[in-house]
Amino acid sequence: MQMSQNDEKLQETEMTEKIKTSNEGQEAASQDAQQSHKRRVRYKGKYPKKFEEKYKELQPEKYQDTIQHVMQKGNTPAGMHISIMVKEILDFLEIKPGQVGFDATLGYGGHTKAMLQCLQGKGHVYATDVDHEEAAKTKKRLEELGFGEDILTIKLQNFCTIDEIAKEVGGFDFLLADLGVSSMQIDNPKRGFSFKVDGPLDLRLNQEAGISAAERLETITRDELAGMLYENSDEPYCEELAKAITDEIRRGHRVDTTTKLREIIEKTLDFLPEKEKKETVKKTCQRVFQALRIDVNQEFEVLYEFMEKLPGALKPGGRAAILTFHSGEDKLVKAALKEGYRAGIYEEYSKDVVRPSAEECVRNPRARSTKMRWAVRAED
Repeated sequence: MQMSQNDEKLQETEMTEKIKTSNEGQEAASQDAQQSHKRRVRYKGKYPKKFEEKYKELQPEKYQDTIQHVMQKGNTPAGMHISIMVKEILDFLEIKPGQVGFDATLGYGGHTKAMLQCLQGKGHVYATDVDHEEAAKTKKRLEELGFGEDILTIKLQNFCTIDEIAKEVGGFDFLLADLGVSSMQIDNPKRGFSFKVDGPLDLRLNQEAGISAAERLETITRDELAGMLYENSDEPYCEELAKAITDEIRRGHRVDTTTKLREIIEKTLDFLPEKEKKETVKKTCQRVFQALRIDVNQEFEVLYEFMEKLPGALKPGGRAAILTFHSGEDKLVKAALKEGYRAGIYEEYSKDVVRPSAEECVRNPRARSTKMRWAVRAED
Protein backbone atom coordinates (compact mmCIF):
# COMPACT_ATOMS: atom_id res chain seq x y z
CA MET A 1 0.00 0.00 0.00
CA GLN A 2 1.55 3.31 -1.09
CA MET A 3 1.62 6.42 1.18
CA SER A 4 -0.15 9.52 -0.03
CA GLN A 5 1.79 12.76 -0.55
CA ASN A 6 0.18 14.19 2.60
CA ASP A 7 1.37 11.19 4.65
CA GLU A 8 4.91 11.58 3.29
CA LYS A 9 4.98 15.29 4.16
CA LEU A 10 3.67 14.56 7.68
CA GLN A 11 6.39 11.94 8.21
CA GLU A 12 9.10 14.36 6.99
CA THR A 13 7.81 17.07 9.36
CA GLU A 14 7.85 14.68 12.32
CA MET A 15 11.42 13.57 11.50
CA THR A 16 12.59 17.21 11.24
CA GLU A 17 11.04 18.01 14.63
CA LYS A 18 12.77 15.00 16.23
CA ILE A 19 16.18 16.03 14.84
CA LYS A 20 15.61 19.63 15.97
CA THR A 21 14.60 18.48 19.49
CA SER A 22 17.61 16.19 19.69
CA ASN A 23 19.99 18.98 18.64
CA GLU A 24 18.45 21.36 21.15
CA GLY A 25 18.88 18.75 23.89
CA GLN A 26 22.54 18.23 22.99
CA GLU A 27 23.17 21.99 22.98
CA ALA A 28 21.51 22.38 26.40
CA ALA A 29 23.54 19.50 27.82
CA SER A 30 26.71 21.04 26.41
CA GLN A 31 25.85 24.42 27.99
CA ASP A 32 25.11 22.74 31.35
CA ALA A 33 28.43 20.92 31.22
CA GLN A 34 30.25 24.17 30.44
CA GLN A 35 28.48 25.94 33.31
CA SER A 36 29.17 23.14 35.81
CA HIS A 37 32.86 22.96 34.89
CA LYS A 38 34.78 25.49 36.97
CA ARG A 39 38.28 26.36 35.88
CA ARG A 40 40.84 26.35 38.65
CA VAL A 41 42.14 29.66 39.91
CA ARG A 42 44.93 31.08 37.74
CA TYR A 43 47.91 32.74 39.34
CA LYS A 44 50.81 34.92 38.25
CA GLY A 45 54.37 33.63 38.35
CA LYS A 46 55.81 30.14 38.61
CA TYR A 47 54.43 29.17 42.03
CA PRO A 48 51.05 30.00 43.64
CA LYS A 49 51.17 32.35 46.62
CA LYS A 50 47.54 32.65 47.71
CA PHE A 51 45.89 29.86 49.73
CA GLU A 52 43.08 29.27 47.21
CA GLU A 53 45.57 29.04 44.32
CA LYS A 54 47.52 26.14 45.85
CA TYR A 55 45.25 23.52 44.29
CA LYS A 56 47.93 20.81 44.29
CA GLU A 57 48.74 21.25 47.98
CA LEU A 58 45.00 21.21 48.77
CA GLN A 59 44.75 17.75 47.11
CA PRO A 60 47.62 15.81 48.76
CA GLU A 61 46.24 12.43 47.72
CA LYS A 62 46.65 13.41 44.03
CA TYR A 63 49.88 15.42 44.16
CA GLN A 64 52.28 13.62 46.52
CA ASP A 65 55.35 14.93 44.66
CA THR A 66 54.28 18.53 45.29
CA ILE A 67 53.60 17.78 48.96
CA GLN A 68 57.06 16.22 49.41
CA HIS A 69 58.70 19.17 47.63
CA VAL A 70 56.97 21.72 49.92
CA MET A 71 57.84 19.74 53.07
CA GLN A 72 61.48 19.28 52.04
CA LYS A 73 61.78 23.08 51.97
CA GLY A 74 60.66 23.18 55.62
CA ASN A 75 57.15 24.44 54.82
CA THR A 76 53.70 23.09 55.64
CA PRO A 77 51.53 22.42 52.55
CA ALA A 78 48.35 24.49 52.35
CA GLY A 79 45.38 22.83 54.04
CA MET A 80 47.62 20.37 55.89
CA HIS A 81 49.04 20.07 59.38
CA ILE A 82 52.28 18.25 60.15
CA SER A 83 51.93 16.46 63.47
CA ILE A 84 54.60 17.33 66.02
CA MET A 85 56.69 14.99 68.21
CA VAL A 86 54.84 11.84 67.11
CA LYS A 87 57.67 9.48 68.12
CA GLU A 88 58.14 11.09 71.55
CA ILE A 89 54.39 10.92 72.22
CA LEU A 90 54.06 7.27 71.21
CA ASP A 91 57.18 6.30 73.16
CA PHE A 92 55.66 7.77 76.30
CA LEU A 93 52.04 6.61 75.86
CA GLU A 94 53.08 2.94 75.32
CA ILE A 95 49.79 2.15 73.54
CA LYS A 96 48.80 -1.52 73.44
CA PRO A 97 46.13 -3.30 71.35
CA GLY A 98 42.77 -3.41 73.15
CA GLN A 99 43.27 -0.13 75.03
CA VAL A 100 40.93 2.88 75.00
CA GLY A 101 42.36 6.32 74.29
CA PHE A 102 41.36 9.96 73.96
CA ASP A 103 42.61 12.57 71.48
CA ALA A 104 41.51 15.93 72.89
CA THR A 105 42.20 17.86 69.69
CA LEU A 106 41.52 15.86 66.52
CA GLY A 107 42.68 18.56 64.05
CA TYR A 108 44.18 17.08 60.86
CA GLY A 109 44.22 13.63 62.47
CA GLY A 110 47.95 12.89 62.26
CA HIS A 111 48.36 12.02 65.94
CA THR A 112 45.03 10.18 65.89
CA LYS A 113 46.17 8.04 62.97
CA ALA A 114 49.46 7.16 64.71
CA MET A 115 47.63 6.12 67.90
CA LEU A 116 45.07 4.08 65.94
CA GLN A 117 47.87 2.21 64.17
CA CYS A 118 49.29 1.21 67.57
CA LEU A 119 45.96 -0.44 68.46
CA GLN A 120 46.33 -2.86 65.52
CA GLY A 121 42.56 -3.02 65.02
CA LYS A 122 41.76 -3.74 68.68
CA GLY A 123 40.55 -1.06 71.07
CA HIS A 124 39.10 2.40 70.49
CA VAL A 125 40.04 6.06 70.25
CA TYR A 126 37.63 8.86 71.14
CA ALA A 127 38.44 12.28 69.70
CA THR A 128 36.95 15.75 70.14
CA ASP A 129 37.09 18.91 68.06
CA VAL A 130 35.00 22.09 67.86
CA ASP A 131 35.97 22.86 64.25
CA HIS A 132 33.08 21.23 62.36
CA GLU A 133 34.54 21.94 58.91
CA GLU A 134 37.98 20.41 59.52
CA ALA A 135 36.59 17.52 61.62
CA ALA A 136 34.42 16.39 58.70
CA LYS A 137 37.45 16.38 56.36
CA THR A 138 39.56 14.46 58.89
CA LYS A 139 36.84 11.90 59.53
CA LYS A 140 36.59 11.20 55.78
CA ARG A 141 40.39 10.99 55.46
CA LEU A 142 40.70 8.49 58.34
CA GLU A 143 37.75 6.40 57.10
CA GLU A 144 39.48 6.06 53.72
CA LEU A 145 42.52 4.69 55.59
CA GLY A 146 40.35 2.03 57.23
CA PHE A 147 39.68 3.74 60.57
CA GLY A 148 35.90 3.73 60.76
CA GLU A 149 33.42 4.08 63.60
CA ASP A 150 34.26 0.59 64.90
CA ILE A 151 37.60 1.91 66.20
CA LEU A 152 37.22 5.73 66.13
CA THR A 153 34.50 7.97 67.56
CA ILE A 154 34.64 11.70 66.78
CA LYS A 155 32.60 14.06 68.94
CA LEU A 156 32.01 17.68 67.92
CA GLN A 157 32.44 19.14 71.36
CA ASN A 158 35.06 20.84 73.48
CA PHE A 159 37.75 18.69 75.09
CA CYS A 160 36.84 20.08 78.53
CA THR A 161 33.82 17.71 78.37
CA ILE A 162 36.28 14.83 78.85
CA ASP A 163 34.54 13.79 82.09
CA GLU A 164 31.28 13.08 80.22
CA ILE A 165 33.02 10.90 77.63
CA ALA A 166 35.13 9.10 80.25
CA LYS A 167 31.96 8.29 82.21
CA GLU A 168 30.40 6.77 79.07
CA VAL A 169 33.38 4.55 78.23
CA GLY A 170 34.87 3.78 81.64
CA GLY A 171 37.99 5.93 81.48
CA PHE A 172 41.09 6.08 79.28
CA ASP A 173 44.35 4.14 79.17
CA PHE A 174 46.10 6.88 77.19
CA LEU A 175 45.40 10.49 76.33
CA LEU A 176 46.85 13.24 74.16
CA ALA A 177 46.05 16.96 74.16
CA ASP A 178 47.79 18.90 71.38
CA LEU A 179 46.85 22.48 72.29
CA GLY A 180 46.79 25.49 70.00
CA VAL A 181 45.77 26.02 66.38
CA SER A 182 46.39 23.68 63.44
CA SER A 183 48.30 24.80 60.35
CA MET A 184 45.29 24.42 58.04
CA GLN A 185 43.40 26.89 60.24
CA ILE A 186 46.31 29.36 60.36
CA ASP A 187 46.90 29.23 56.59
CA ASN A 188 43.26 29.71 55.53
CA PRO A 189 42.63 33.48 55.15
CA LYS A 190 38.89 32.99 55.73
CA ARG A 191 39.58 31.96 59.32
CA GLY A 192 41.44 35.17 60.21
CA PHE A 193 44.21 33.56 62.29
CA SER A 194 47.14 35.08 60.40
CA PHE A 195 48.20 38.72 60.16
CA LYS A 196 50.21 37.89 57.01
CA VAL A 197 47.19 37.59 54.70
CA ASP A 198 44.01 39.64 54.42
CA GLY A 199 40.84 38.08 55.74
CA PRO A 200 37.97 38.61 58.16
CA LEU A 201 39.14 39.14 61.76
CA ASP A 202 37.40 36.02 63.07
CA LEU A 203 39.84 33.83 65.06
CA ARG A 204 37.15 31.39 66.29
CA LEU A 205 38.00 27.69 66.31
CA ASN A 206 34.27 27.00 65.96
CA GLN A 207 32.80 29.51 63.54
CA GLU A 208 29.29 28.34 64.37
CA ALA A 209 29.44 29.55 67.98
CA GLY A 210 30.40 32.64 69.95
CA ILE A 211 31.48 36.01 68.57
CA SER A 212 34.36 36.87 66.26
CA ALA A 213 37.41 38.88 67.31
CA ALA A 214 36.06 41.84 65.30
CA GLU A 215 32.80 41.75 67.26
CA ARG A 216 34.73 41.44 70.53
CA LEU A 217 36.69 44.60 69.75
CA GLU A 218 33.47 46.52 69.07
CA THR A 219 32.46 46.49 72.75
CA ILE A 220 35.73 46.15 74.67
CA THR A 221 37.06 49.00 76.82
CA ARG A 222 40.59 50.34 76.58
CA ASP A 223 41.56 49.02 80.03
CA GLU A 224 40.02 45.62 79.34
CA LEU A 225 41.88 45.29 76.04
CA ALA A 226 45.19 46.31 77.61
CA GLY A 227 44.66 43.71 80.33
CA MET A 228 43.81 41.03 77.76
CA LEU A 229 46.95 41.73 75.72
CA TYR A 230 49.12 41.58 78.83
CA GLU A 231 47.50 38.52 80.45
CA ASN A 232 47.19 36.42 77.29
CA SER A 233 50.48 37.19 75.57
CA ASP A 234 52.72 39.34 77.82
CA GLU A 235 52.48 42.19 75.29
CA PRO A 236 54.93 44.97 76.30
CA TYR A 237 53.08 47.62 74.25
CA CYS A 238 49.64 46.64 75.57
CA GLU A 239 48.69 50.16 76.74
CA GLU A 240 49.69 51.89 73.50
CA LEU A 241 47.99 49.26 71.33
CA ALA A 242 44.79 49.23 73.40
CA LYS A 243 44.51 53.02 73.06
CA ALA A 244 45.15 52.95 69.29
CA ILE A 245 42.62 50.17 68.62
CA THR A 246 39.80 51.57 70.80
CA ASP A 247 40.38 55.11 69.46
CA GLU A 248 40.01 53.78 65.90
CA ILE A 249 36.71 52.09 66.78
CA ARG A 250 35.42 55.19 68.60
CA ARG A 251 36.04 57.20 65.43
CA GLY A 252 33.56 54.88 63.69
CA HIS A 253 36.12 52.73 61.86
CA ARG A 254 35.51 49.00 62.25
CA VAL A 255 38.56 46.82 62.84
CA ASP A 256 37.07 43.82 61.08
CA THR A 257 39.92 42.47 58.93
CA THR A 258 43.36 41.09 59.69
CA THR A 259 44.94 43.81 57.53
CA LYS A 260 43.23 46.64 59.40
CA LEU A 261 44.48 45.32 62.75
CA ARG A 262 48.00 44.80 61.41
CA GLU A 263 48.07 48.37 60.02
CA ILE A 264 47.05 49.80 63.42
CA ILE A 265 49.88 47.84 65.05
CA GLU A 266 52.38 49.09 62.43
CA LYS A 267 51.25 52.70 62.88
CA THR A 268 51.37 52.45 66.68
CA LEU A 269 54.96 51.16 66.62
CA ASP A 270 56.14 53.64 64.00
CA PHE A 271 58.24 55.41 66.67
CA LEU A 272 60.65 52.46 66.88
CA PRO A 273 64.15 52.69 65.34
CA GLU A 274 64.12 51.54 61.71
CA LYS A 275 66.59 48.67 62.29
CA GLU A 276 64.37 46.92 64.87
CA LYS A 277 60.93 47.99 63.63
CA LYS A 278 60.22 45.14 61.18
CA GLU A 279 60.98 42.30 63.62
CA THR A 280 59.22 44.01 66.55
CA VAL A 281 56.08 44.62 64.47
CA LYS A 282 56.06 40.96 63.41
CA LYS A 283 56.36 39.66 66.98
CA THR A 284 53.79 42.18 68.24
CA CYS A 285 51.31 41.06 65.57
CA GLN A 286 51.84 37.44 66.66
CA ARG A 287 51.19 38.33 70.31
CA VAL A 288 48.11 40.49 69.60
CA PHE A 289 46.49 37.86 67.38
CA GLN A 290 47.31 35.18 69.97
CA ALA A 291 45.77 37.23 72.79
CA LEU A 292 42.57 37.80 70.81
CA ARG A 293 42.34 34.13 69.79
CA ILE A 294 42.75 32.97 73.39
CA ASP A 295 40.03 35.41 74.47
CA VAL A 296 37.34 34.64 71.86
CA ASN A 297 37.82 30.89 72.29
CA GLN A 298 38.13 31.09 76.10
CA GLU A 299 41.21 28.88 75.79
CA PHE A 300 42.57 29.36 79.31
CA GLU A 301 39.18 28.67 80.91
CA VAL A 302 38.75 25.52 78.80
CA LEU A 303 42.28 24.30 79.57
CA TYR A 304 41.89 24.94 83.31
CA GLU A 305 38.63 22.93 83.35
CA PHE A 306 40.26 20.13 81.33
CA MET A 307 43.24 19.87 83.70
CA GLU A 308 40.89 19.68 86.68
CA LYS A 309 38.93 16.81 85.10
CA LEU A 310 41.96 14.97 83.65
CA PRO A 311 42.82 12.74 86.67
CA GLY A 312 39.25 11.45 86.94
CA ALA A 313 39.20 10.57 83.22
CA LEU A 314 42.33 8.38 83.37
CA LYS A 315 42.25 4.76 84.44
CA PRO A 316 44.74 3.74 87.17
CA GLY A 317 48.13 3.71 85.45
CA GLY A 318 46.71 5.75 82.57
CA ARG A 319 49.13 8.03 80.69
CA ALA A 320 48.56 11.61 79.50
CA ALA A 321 50.75 13.69 77.15
CA ILE A 322 50.10 17.40 76.59
CA LEU A 323 51.69 19.65 73.97
CA THR A 324 51.77 23.40 74.70
CA PHE A 325 52.84 26.25 72.43
CA HIS A 326 53.15 29.36 74.58
CA SER A 327 54.08 30.25 78.14
CA GLY A 328 50.50 30.82 79.34
CA GLU A 329 49.45 27.27 78.42
CA ASP A 330 52.65 25.73 79.73
CA LYS A 331 52.45 27.43 83.14
CA LEU A 332 48.88 26.25 83.63
CA VAL A 333 49.66 22.63 82.63
CA LYS A 334 52.86 22.51 84.69
CA ALA A 335 51.09 23.81 87.83
CA ALA A 336 48.20 21.34 87.49
CA LEU A 337 50.45 18.30 87.02
CA LYS A 338 52.72 19.34 89.90
CA GLU A 339 49.73 19.81 92.21
CA GLY A 340 48.32 16.42 91.17
CA TYR A 341 51.64 14.73 91.89
CA ARG A 342 51.87 16.30 95.36
CA ALA A 343 48.32 15.17 96.09
CA GLY A 344 49.20 11.57 95.11
CA ILE A 345 46.91 11.62 92.05
CA TYR A 346 49.83 11.11 89.67
CA GLU A 347 52.60 8.65 90.46
CA GLU A 348 54.91 10.38 87.98
CA TYR A 349 54.98 13.64 86.05
CA SER A 350 57.44 15.51 83.85
CA LYS A 351 59.50 17.86 85.97
CA ASP A 352 61.23 19.05 82.80
CA VAL A 353 59.70 19.61 79.38
CA VAL A 354 60.39 17.37 76.40
CA ARG A 355 61.28 19.38 73.29
CA PRO A 356 61.20 18.41 69.60
CA SER A 357 64.53 17.38 68.09
CA ALA A 358 66.63 19.83 66.10
CA GLU A 359 66.01 17.71 62.99
CA GLU A 360 62.24 18.00 63.44
CA CYS A 361 62.46 21.78 63.86
CA VAL A 362 64.36 22.00 60.57
CA ARG A 363 61.73 19.89 58.79
CA ASN A 364 58.86 21.71 60.48
CA PRO A 365 59.73 25.19 61.84
CA ARG A 366 56.30 25.42 63.50
CA ALA A 367 57.48 22.78 65.98
CA ARG A 368 60.06 25.10 67.57
CA SER A 369 57.88 26.52 70.34
CA THR A 370 56.43 23.12 71.34
CA LYS A 371 56.78 21.77 74.87
CA MET A 372 55.56 18.34 75.90
CA ARG A 373 54.58 17.55 79.47
CA TRP A 374 53.27 14.24 80.74
CA ALA A 375 51.85 12.42 83.76
CA VAL A 376 50.98 8.87 84.85
CA ARG A 377 47.85 8.28 86.94
CA ALA A 378 48.54 6.61 90.28
CA GLU A 379 47.30 3.06 90.83
CA ASP A 380 44.33 2.82 93.21
